[in-house]
Amino acid sequence: MTHVVVIGGGNAALNAAIAAREGGAEVTVIERAPFELRGGNSRFTAGAMRTVYAGVAQLRRLMPELTAHELARTDFGSYSREQFYDDLGRVTQYRIDPDLAEKLVESSFETLQWMRDKGVRFLPLYGRQSFEVEGKVRFWGGLTVEAWGGGPGLVDSLTAIARNAGVHIRYGVRATALQRLDKGLEISIGNERLRAEAVVLACGGFESNPAWRTRYLGPGWDLAKVRGTRFNTGDGIRMAVDLGAATRGNWSGCHAVAWDMNAPEFGDLAVGDNFQKHSYPFGILVNNAGRRFVDEGADFRNYTYARYGREVLDQPGQCAWQLFDAQVAHLLRDEYRIRQVTKLSADSIPELAAKLASEGVAAEPLVAEIERFNAAVDLATPFDPTVKDGRGAVGLAIPKSNWANRLDTPPFEAYGVTCGITFTFGGLAVDSAAQVLAEDGAPIPGLFAAGELVGGLFYFNYPGGTGLTSGAVFGRAAGANAARS
Repeated sequence: MTHVVVIGGGNAALNAAIAAREGGAEVTVIERAPFELRGGNSRFTAGAMRTVYAGVAQLRRLMPELTAHELARTDFGSYSREQFYDDLGRVTQYRIDPDLAEKLVESSFETLQWMRDKGVRFLPLYGRQSFEVEGKVRFWGGLTVEAWGGGPGLVDSLTAIARNAGVHIRYGVRATALQRLDKGLEISIGNERLRAEAVVLACGGFESNPAWRTRYLGPGWDLAKVRGTRFNTGDGIRMAVDLGAATRGNWSGCHAVAWDMNAPEFGDLAVGDNFQKHSYPFGILVNNAGRRFVDEGADFRNYTYARYGREVLDQPGQCAWQLFDAQVAHLLRDEYRIRQVTKLSADSIPELAAKLASEGVAAEPLVAEIERFNAAVDLATPFDPTVKDGRGAVGLAIPKSNWANRLDTPPFEAYGVTCGITFTFGGLAVDSAAQVLAEDGAPIPGLFAAGELVGGLFYFNYPGGTGLTSGAVFGRAAGANAARS
């Protein structure tokens, strides 16, 4: 019987293990984290998964629990292959590897259906990707599906499925080296040597390694906070490169978001992803100089959030403030209401500016900036959070393209954010079968990769919900192909 070793313990790794076991292999998963910190970055996510779907009838194949009431009051829309390709191309400036893009898009729904058949449950992403307009709940941004229980629920579900299928999982075990054998590979685990016909690397990128962040992303990235696991330090990439693997992708790029400025250095599983602050399209974002520095309404949040963390990191003090008034308070996501939040509030703009001054923000320039912004808002265009409404603030050095509202209705609120890095974009070269490639372009026998250590998918930016889908798609492919080795 073929022995497959999967290195990693999150979504990509567990899907690889399940697929390899389905293919008849003996499967061992080795997870660097102890049991209580298992699951990699997957466990810190909200569980959103971007997938192609033709309409509600197809969605019901993933979510048969949808009730008649939900179906009657919800406009789920659709998300075509063409839209998925367009989104991937647009946000990556068309640098995405076309073969990997095709595999991701064409296998997205099929893979989620496979996961559902295995026992993973999904539900509509109501809380983060829909708004109620005129009595109808409308989804926006092409993102409709999430795993039941979010990231923690997904990891727990996949873990149970893997174990029930006969996968052996070892926690607190760190792989440090790979060596080629006449047939297969040998994995070094301390003084132990584990042999396998095939290995799947699914142990994340290098975002938790501040030295590598500074080396590859650039100066200042050692100061970023890490949204997720502390264990993604580049082990899988290093081991594969030492074996002769080629690297690909945007090594100077990463997924980085606005993250609470007082969050801990690494992710906190008790809080999960609620340190993120993603309602900025409905307010304004200012730095310590009291000035706006991005177009908050350039696009839907899930097409800008993964690159705006870098913009925040570039500001004085590596921080910024998101400002809102009472008109949009009801639109703010639940993450703004957690106990561990950096928040100031006031009944007037001058009072808010004075409070922010004690946090290092220039008060007078801030008041003037808000006055300029308010005067530029197009009040004639209706506000609609479910579409790119074209309600802008124009004539400014940095315009706001959509969802512009004057900040003129108290109380006013300010939320302090810094940069939170999620995962790095540079990684290993793989083909559409998830097989790792050598520098000469030939596959390395028995070596596969999936998840965040795969290079060539994301450049500059990222469409929300694509990471878990990518991990599942390439994880399944890696496991199935490894079982045939």
